Amino acid sequence: MDDVVLYEKRDGIATITLNRPDRMNAWTGQLSDALLAYLGEADGDDEVVVVVITGAGKAFCAGADLGDGESGFFPVSADNDGRPRLWPYQVRKPVIAAVNGHAVGVGITVAMLCDIRIVSQDAKIQYAMVRRGVVPELASHVILPRIVGFSRAAELMLTGRMMSGVEAADLGLASRAVPADDVLAEAKSLASELVRDASPVALAVSKQLLWQGVTMSVEEMLGREARVISSIARMPDAVEGVKAFFERRDAVWTGSVNDSADGLLGL
Repeated sequence: MDDVVLYEKRDGIATITLNRPDRMNAWTGQLSDALLAYLGEADGDDEVVVVVITGAGKAFCAGADLGDGESGFFPVSADNDGRPRLWPYQVRKPVIAAVNGHAVGVGITVAMLCDIRIVSQDAKIQYAMVRRGVVPELASHVILPRIVGFSRAAELMLTGRMMSGVEAADLGLASRAVPADDVLAEAKSLASELVRDASPVALAVSKQLLWQGVTMSVEEMLGREARVISSIARMPDAVEGVKAFFERRDAVWTGSVNDSADGLLGL
């Protein structure tokens, strides 16, 4: 199963590669299951601080594989092998989408479940679903309007028109657009910066607060942040972060996401 998705772990970064380059990494149930399983693996591994998702070849993901007709739209149940399956927003680590090429249909909706997107300048990006007789999925109707605004989201999803990576970055849909050959390197450089400079526990908690904030009021978030900060400020990573700042050195983080992050958010 796993050869349709590749997994590599090095220096605190897990790189997950969609690996169907002959089909422009078109989405299948098998690919979906392998991706979500690897995301679950990265989530539970304290050696992983940041996750990068990219595509093999010239595309990120060209959408659902419709080689077998409309069945390509339907999900396939995951194998019951005991491995947790998680979407990018559920992973307690920052997830960066290195959109190295075309991202169409589910190719862009799954990237929007990541925390940060770096895209190829000449990538073709398209919410093409209405042109296929279906609708955007993966919470697109919640996520996209909050990122680019209601009117722009409506235009992109209701017309199904194509946009370039440059336009995607201009709209705020991606953090930046760079030449295609630089996308993965740029994503890994950002990931390395997070590994070096940020506490894994603080990253995990801040990420979860960001996603919870999608459906929270300002008052609710103020209260939750206050409770989290009152506890996290007394943890070893906070002490080390302040000490390293004054000593002008890189911090040595010892906190465990698996041991601490969920407890902090459960306050």
